[in-house]
Amino acid sequence: MQSTIDTLTIVRPDDWHLHLRDGAVLNSVVADTARQFGRAIVMPNLRPPVTTIDLAAAYRDRIHSALAQADIEPGSFTPLMTLYLTDNTTAAEVLRAKESGFVHGIKLYPAGATTNSDAGVTDLLGRCAPALEAMQACGMPLLVHGEVTDPAIDLFDREAVFIDRVMIPLRNAFPELKVVFEHLTSSDGVDYVRQAQGPVAATITAHHLLYNRNALFQGGIRPHWYCLPVLKREKHRLALLEAATSGTGRFFLGTDSAPHPKGLKEHACGCAGCYTALHAMELYATAFDSVGKLENLEAFASLNGPAFYGLPVNQGTLTLRRATYQIPAELPMADSTVVPLAAGESLGWTVQQ
Repeated sequence: MQSTIDTLTIVRPDDWHLHLRDGAVLNSVVADTARQFGRAIVMPNLRPPVTTIDLAAAYRDRIHSALAQADIEPGSFTPLMTLYLTDNTTAAEVLRAKESGFVHGIKLYPAGATTNSDAGVTDLLGRCAPALEAMQACGMPLLVHGEVTDPAIDLFDREAVFIDRVMIPLRNAFPELKVVFEHLTSSDGVDYVRQAQGPVAATITAHHLLYNRNALFQGGIRPHWYCLPVLKREKHRLALLEAATSGTGRFFLGTDSAPHPKGLKEHACGCAGCYTALHAMELYATAFDSVGKLENLEAFASLNGPAFYGLPVNQGTLTLRRATYQIPAELPMADSTVVPLAAGESLGWTVQQ
């Protein structure tokens, strides 16, 4: 079912879910994203988390400094900042965020759900109700990590249970709240987003389009395929692939690229996260090409996200061509290295520089 297209030029894409970290790691990785994307929604789960406008502004300044150090042309890449929702986020801070013009979402991490989420929400519809009311009123999107953290729930079922326990009550209470279901991983999630009433959308990662949970165990434990939410069964991968390539406006690109030092991934208790910023569009093109839907990549990567967030599409373009791309074994990062997803393997598409 491979496409007959050999060269594809699309509106410059955006990444609607990205981890840049901070300090020396930020300086090491930001150029990988800026080379392919015009904008990116930057996750706020630093230590300490980005919970206020002042912290978001300071983080944005550090990103701009890192871009300058990497010789990225000024204005060619724009970080779209987010705040970390806590039980103590106020309606006033939400309104300040909206008025700032540079904060574009507020992120819900259920406490303990993923990396640096210890300060996350414990009582969404109770303690967070004033903030959610303000978000609904001013049009600020809520970006949700869609998993419950109840230890009694199987790891592979946490997204489906999140829909029942959190998303449905949330939508009933705040039907006009803009919600992005981040890094969707299951057919349950796809069905929910397709059918949900009101302004609901979802991001999908390249690794959830290309791999199922078998990738974690081929030839032994492969920690660089470990992410949260975790890779799932093949039926879920196929549902995600169909949704992403369908042309439906509710699904758009979010890499969830998450850099961790090699030693902390290859560890007795390894970190969750796949590093895909380096070769994100090559990965997505490979996924879309696998089902002969390259003609729908532009909508998914470049058009649907801006439409949902109420932003203009980018002015520039990006060209992909059918040619072998060899993924490096590892890359320098701060005082260590980072291993990109599928390191050492080759892809059939490359971004034309």
